Amino acid sequence: MPRLAFAALCTSLVAASFPAWAQGAAGAAPPAYDPVLARTLDADENGMRSYVLVVLRTGPHKVPAGPERDEMFKGHFANMKRLSDEGKLALAGPFDGVDGWRGLFIFAVPDIEEARKLVATDPVVAKGEMTPEFHKYYGSAALMLVRETHDKVVARRR
Repeated sequence: MPRLAFAALCTSLVAASFPAWAQGAAGAAPPAYDPVLARTLDADENGMRSYVLVVLRTGPHKVPAGPERDEMFKGHFANMKRLSDEGKLALAGPFDGVDGWRGLFIFAVPDIEEARKLVATDPVVAKGEMTPEFHKYYGSAALMLVRETHDKVVARRR
């Protein structure tokens, strides 16, 4: 079942990343191309770029409820904000925990080794609360715009 769930996740990400104009009628013109924006986002000629997808799964060491766990998750959120501010974390979010699936990161880095170094800075991974799985991912360069757009729709900060 976990492989099936992973396949469904990947299919959803690919579908979400595939430009809508490319899904339309053959020969349909794409929307106005912005070469400056494309360069800024490291987009290729298809508007896509390489990322590293990290699936966070339940790890071997659950930190019990209390101040240590609270501090670990405070550090987890601070780490994600730092990586996002640095332009390295394009997208992150939690899963429902089914089959040990806890969350995901999508890193805008060139390879899995770079993503490993970034994930190692996260307290939930360092303490063994979560274990990362790394996968290459090719998706829309527009994912890099999620952060600035997200900041505009957040009404309340934690």
